[in-house]
Amino acid sequence: MPTTISQQLLQKLSKQISGELFFDNLHKSIYATDASVYRKIPLAVAYPKDKEDIKKLIAFATEQGITLIPRTAGTSLAGQCVGDGIIVDVSKHFTKLLAFDEKARTVTVEPGIIRDELNHFLNSYGLFFAPNTSTSNRCMIGGMVGNNSSGTTSIQYGVTRDKVLELDTILSDGSEVTFGTINHDKLIDKQQGNHLENKIYKSIYSVLCREDIQQEIRNEFPKMSIHRRNTGYAVDCLLNSSMFSETEIPFNISKLLCGSEGTLAFTTAITLQLDVLPPPKKIVVAAHFNSIQESMEAVLIAMKHNLYTCELMDKTILDCTKNNREQLKNRFFVEGNPQAILLLEVCADTDKEVETLAKNLIEDLKANKFGYAYPQLYNEDINKATALRSAGLGLLGNIVGDAKAVACIEDTAVDLVDLPAYIADFTKMMDSYDQKAVYYAHAGAGEIHLRPILNLKKSDDVKLFKTITTEVANLVKKYKGSFSGEHGDGIVRGSFLPIMIGTDNYELLKNIKYTFDPNNVFNKGKIIDAFPMDESLRYEVNRIEPEIDTILDFSDSLGILRATEKCNGSGDCRKLPNAGGTMCPSYR
Repeated sequence: MPTTISQQLLQKLSKQISGELFFDNLHKSIYATDASVYRKIPLAVAYPKDKEDIKKLIAFATEQGITLIPRTAGTSLAGQCVGDGIIVDVSKHFTKLLAFDEKARTVTVEPGIIRDELNHFLNSYGLFFAPNTSTSNRCMIGGMVGNNSSGTTSIQYGVTRDKVLELDTILSDGSEVTFGTINHDKLIDKQQGNHLENKIYKSIYSVLCREDIQQEIRNEFPKMSIHRRNTGYAVDCLLNSSMFSETEIPFNISKLLCGSEGTLAFTTAITLQLDVLPPPKKIVVAAHFNSIQESMEAVLIAMKHNLYTCELMDKTILDCTKNNREQLKNRFFVEGNPQAILLLEVCADTDKEVETLAKNLIEDLKANKFGYAYPQLYNEDINKATALRSAGLGLLGNIVGDAKAVACIEDTAVDLVDLPAYIADFTKMMDSYDQKAVYYAHAGAGEIHLRPILNLKKSDDVKLFKTITTEVANLVKKYKGSFSGEHGDGIVRGSFLPIMIGTDNYELLKNIKYTFDPNNVFNKGKIIDAFPMDESLRYEVNRIEPEIDTILDFSDSLGILRATEKCNGSGDCRKLPNAGGTMCPSYR
């Protein structure tokens, strides 16, 4: 049930902060959803102007027993940005680039800076922040850190967690703490004292030193060979540091905070390691296949060729582009009626080198009898094909009618060698439910975005929503995979963590959560003690949908209501004009 706080208390809080606080119905409705299937009406929406505002919000939330939901662009797919407390939107005021070191290839930014805007600045220095999501023209670095985002480039450059060096945070007691790399002596020193920071270091170090806990983490967490892992808090990454194993990886609690979805601390500044821009000469081989399974087996061959991207589009995605005016022109390279296309990018420093790489890739696929067409894309044609792939998520919302491709099992990741068998098992399972799922995205990383087609306005499909998610969780566990590769646990997957990592490890994560945040001030109901995944959905179940008369003709969408429901909340309308305009993309 929504928390009740008097208007007088909210008015008093609004006068205490330098930024803005809104609690009218319009703002609360706008912020009730993200890109997930969930809807929760918040108590209020805050736009803090500085760190002092955040401290005041934390103090208010602690005193009133409510939660704060940190938010940037709101493109999250697992319900991370919805809640019945105060939404704290840092996208308005926390947008500065604070420091840049060209020689060290590092940058420090506030959480509200847009990923593509950051890279626009870095481009002239020959550098970039590598993780590249399909929402990169509006998603923000704070959200990428909170979610440990990956995108198309992870097979070559890694994920956001690999790039985070330091996080400036405000803890649940209002103290400011910077988490970064520390050596053993500094770690011992950090444990001395009674401040919350000391308690955090002492608690984490004491439990991870225990051999039984170390063994339980190694036994139950996803395989370390899966580089896209968002399974609870990343204690397995901390365990892989030089503090606990024979590696040279430094101990850094910011690696734990990355992917924690704002449930442990409030981040105010982020220091990132940057990469040198990829080689300038590129070719994308758009390999066409007659079945999903054939494309999955082909991935194992293709990934031997040092690819920079390896992205999948299935027939459902491709068919969606036929009726989209903007994407129709980007289908120029599609030959025949493929069941799947893999976009395989090779890069080199010279034209001759890149042509050789593409030739070798195609010959290898042909030698193994994978694929039937292999058009090579260059220059602007690559951008068009990439736009087609990136548009997949939004286009799925354009399926006419109440049945939609639902985000619940879309983020599973397995070891690459397990991918063909996993997809085969998954397809059999979908067939048993008479489901034709959608397959697309990051094949080269062992992560295919799989979505069942469900009508969440019907109670039977809501039950199926949970049933399918539960069965897929068990299937992922069979392959020791990650239930979330990049979209996070949030509401939709949080309650499955005991299955994915075992009850003992789940208790360890609970201990970490409540050491950082004993009063559950930060993003309650996500990851730990998660809200039920089949409640607080966008639609009222089994409602008789109203027929709305309009002057304009919306019959191609079955009426204006369903035309409106094409919006999946992925925030494409937030992108800046230089990214292609801000008109509602669903309407376009």
